[in-house]
Amino acid sequence: MKNLLDGKIAIVTGGNGGIGLGIAEGFAEEGAKVIIASRNKEKNNSAIQKIKNISKDSTTFELDVNNQDSINSLMDFAIKEYGSIDILVNNAGISRRSDEPHLLPKSDWNDVIDTNLNSIHHMTSAVFPHLKKNKSGKIINIGSMMSIFGNANSAAYAASKGGVVQYTKSCAIAWAKYNIQINTILPGWIVTDMTNEFKKVNPKRYASIAGRTPAERWGIPKDLAGTAIFLSSSFSDFVNGVSIPVDGGYSVM
Repeated sequence: MKNLLDGKIAIVTGGNGGIGLGIAEGFAEEGAKVIIASRNKEKNNSAIQKIKNISKDSTTFELDVNNQDSINSLMDFAIKEYGSIDILVNNAGISRRSDEPHLLPKSDWNDVIDTNLNSIHHMTSAVFPHLKKNKSGKIINIGSMMSIFGNANSAAYAASKGGVVQYTKSCAIAWAKYNIQINTILPGWIVTDMTNEFKKVNPKRYASIAGRTPAERWGIPKDLAGTAIFLSSSFSDFVNGVSIPVDGGYSVM
């Protein structure tokens, strides 16, 4: 039986851990060749060993999503290595917390907006010519529950993830004529390095989240893989500009 992503070339930013790695593993299992594109060389090398057990033709690239030269080099590398780019997952992201929004330093605000929102525009703009040339392509942006809800302690993060949803809609409208579909996944509460930090900061809130979630548990990174595979496959060719919560039902409560 043919895999859903056989022969596809997929770039996953922030793919060396957490949600990104869960998606990258799912892609590899469905036949894609995956480029894990992240800053940390050591984590990249560790992650690619897991991927190569599934897809030996996958590789890594040391990417700074806030550096245009680095982004351009990634595109050149992908084309030289594989001859094409079919899928982009904009997953790289950070968070900075403060007791109230006005207490967040300007530098922290700028870091979050640059990494979570501006970089998506720069990455997407860089990959667009290659997808247009192919007359097809899939882009998946990773939003958050904070794309829907506000958060007093993470104002920059919520603002950036809300912006991701609106940016996705704008690109979907513009690029449908090129047979490019761009959608957003909104992860719920997923066990990652980022949320482990939240566990240390607010253990009571962390413990209460499973009870607030109809699935009665936190998610794991692999829970995102199925939706990402669907949005990267031909089965989603008529799905464009949508935001899909993957949250165990958290957002419907």
